[in-house]
Amino acid sequence: MSTDDVNKVWSQFFEVAAPYLHIVDQAHYEEALALIEELLEEGEDSHDDPRNVLIEILSKSIAEYEKKDEALNKFDEKAHQDPADVAMLRLLIDQHQLKLSDLPEIEDKTLLSKILKGERKPTKQHIITLSERFGISPALFF
Repeated sequence: MSTDDVNKVWSQFFEVAAPYLHIVDQAHYEEALALIEELLEEGEDSHDDPRNVLIEILSKSIAEYEKKDEALNKFDEKAHQDPADVAMLRLLIDQHQLKLSDLPEIEDKTLLSKILKGERKPTKQHIITLSERFGISPALFF
């Protein structure tokens, strides 16, 4: 392969990949995340897989975007302030747009409110039923 061929291929790659190499908006951020997920699913479990280089490049771009995104930084800061069980409950509530009354796995809204304030801890049974309902590992609560 000649230098001209390499330059041509590189230019074509850069033209297509440019919005994902320096992410500046939410749409390209989400597309880059989806692209990484797809590459990981398709990829071979080998260090020689050329997709690994692309995954690494995209990961760096995503990390740079996340550092600059105020909403993501606030979310990250808030997530690290709460204990893991409270953070997971808040995440489930936010992601699924739930009200306190939408979680029958925890006996009542008052108890759930106390858990979210850090005044009480979810029981083992709460964690098991929430994990089953949302299809997540109970380990995420610890």
